[in-house]
Amino acid sequence: MSNYHYLVPELGPGTTFAADSAKQVHELTEALELGHTARPVLVGPVTYLLLAKPAPTVPADFEPLTLLDRLLPVYAEVLRDLRAAGAQWVQLDEPALVQDQPPAVLNAASRAYRDLGGLTERPKLLVASYFDRLGDALPVLAKAPVEGLAFDFTGRGAANLDDVAAAGGLRGKRLVAGVVDGRNVWIADLGRSMATLATLLGLADRVDVAPSCSLLHVPLDATAERDVTPQIARWLAFARQKTDEVVTMARGLTEGADSIAAHLSANRADLLARATSALTHDPAVRARCAAVTPADARRSLPYAERSVAQRARLGLPPLPTTTIGSFPQTVELRTARADLRAGRIGAESYDERIEAEIREVVAFQEKTGIDVLVHGEPERNDMVQYFAERLSGFLATQHGWVQSYGTRYVRPPILAGDISRPQAMTVRWTAYAQSLTDRPVKGMLTGPVTMLAWSFVRDDQPLAETARQVALALRDEVEDLEAAGSPVIQVDEPALRETLPLRAADHDAYLHWATEAFRLTTGGVRPDTQIHTHMCYAEFGDILQAIDDLDADVISLEAARSHTQVAGELATAGYPREVGPGVYDIHSPRVPSTEEAAALLRKGLEAIAPERLWVNPDCGLKTRGWPEVRVSLENLVSAAHEVRSAL
Repeated sequence: MSNYHYLVPELGPGTTFAADSAKQVHELTEALELGHTARPVLVGPVTYLLLAKPAPTVPADFEPLTLLDRLLPVYAEVLRDLRAAGAQWVQLDEPALVQDQPPAVLNAASRAYRDLGGLTERPKLLVASYFDRLGDALPVLAKAPVEGLAFDFTGRGAANLDDVAAAGGLRGKRLVAGVVDGRNVWIADLGRSMATLATLLGLADRVDVAPSCSLLHVPLDATAERDVTPQIARWLAFARQKTDEVVTMARGLTEGADSIAAHLSANRADLLARATSALTHDPAVRARCAAVTPADARRSLPYAERSVAQRARLGLPPLPTTTIGSFPQTVELRTARADLRAGRIGAESYDERIEAEIREVVAFQEKTGIDVLVHGEPERNDMVQYFAERLSGFLATQHGWVQSYGTRYVRPPILAGDISRPQAMTVRWTAYAQSLTDRPVKGMLTGPVTMLAWSFVRDDQPLAETARQVALALRDEVEDLEAAGSPVIQVDEPALRETLPLRAADHDAYLHWATEAFRLTTGGVRPDTQIHTHMCYAEFGDILQAIDDLDADVISLEAARSHTQVAGELATAGYPREVGPGVYDIHSPRVPSTEEAAALLRKGLEAIAPERLWVNPDCGLKTRGWPEVRVSLENLVSAAHEVRSAL
């Protein structure tokens, strides 16, 4: 849905914990003074430790979960403080329990809630988990001495219904039933959700209706979207509409289905309208998808043969330098984009501003000595939204903001229907950049998996089918870039690892269609056209085979903070293609020195041969400022020259 980031604690054997409930108590007090019944929410102790990682100064095999007995008394103190401040209930979130967990983790969860549930001075406890089925963890929570449990009954979490029944129900428990999907923007099927609730009524002492998870994952109010046609708007449910759905079903649960008959009837009509809409069923798109063959997702020659043709065409030195794609999005660029939207400038003036920026970016790269250039993406508001606004089947919102991390918000597009590309999206700007230089310029696209992951995706067909539609639309763009003379085309997939399902049993199916979608995007190019991909925001050790299955000629990866660890992992796995482990951490404003970048390059060379090792930053430079970017890239190129001269 969005490229959500979070920070994790770094712990070690000597870590000690101390309670500080001031923030939670202050917020609770404020809510109570306003007349609200408030339930404070804390991350559960097991999930807190499972999301933590060993501090850099401790052995990598240190298990933070061994600190549980040291952490539980701190939770007990916070719970006592919240009770004293007036909390009747406190929610402890344990989403990590929906992953495949070994007996040690399940035993830790059992012990944690035995101890917390056994406290005498505490509020009532609601333990919540979401995003998937609980599996073996469900009986553990069912037996815990806590008053309430909150489970997800949507999507993959729907299997929790059978698991609750198999566990003999939740006697003595209050069940908060998540029957409204908190991570998508589509109206619920009220009839189906009411049937789920009816079944659950016989399996718990009390059932409350709720979203499946926090509503921070969705925008606030669909009624604010004035540009969405009224018919399609009736398919959408943002946070306020989802809250209304919860209230409606709660009424139906207590007063009977007849009390919400009008709501149920209107909901059935909206669901039918969506299912039969021309937007959601484009015969041409579906016919094209049905005609795809395995050969469409294969390059015409294996890497060993096409790499020879690419090297002959590009003529690059060992350790070639490049960037990931974007250059700083300056205030002037953002202002020009806002002025265009507001009608203060025309398209011609805006295009002139974009061309001027491209000229500056290309000139800087040439002067610095970068080998493979980019146009800098000055025309793009966002790496997903830009393409979504140019593909049929996507909807753009005006007010659909959701938190990405910290104070940074994004406006994910809505993938509502069948996807096609009416016309070229990037060729003009890439071709213009190429006309300014004799050096190769990369065409830059966002890959199909990332387009899905960072959008609100339709839930009325399998993700694999939607990914194939997006891949075919992007394939058209790849072929147009090649026809316009682009010798290098990069298709970014930073979300490939991020979108990996939580349960191992679902990994193979996901990785099969995800890697196929990438190959379908890129499989139609000539052997001497070099295909790059880029990944970041993740650790890649558990998807190395999938990285190989992409069959990209070059992959660049975020690696500076891990000291190019991924290069060793790829070498150990026998990865045969070219690799660019990042040597410039773009998530920090600090400028890396030539010596630092050279040291990381030498570390990379311990695993990857020089003819297969690229030199690049960790990620795009959109969020950085020009002063730091100039010096950092100059140092990066100097490091490449220094190490190259010693080969």
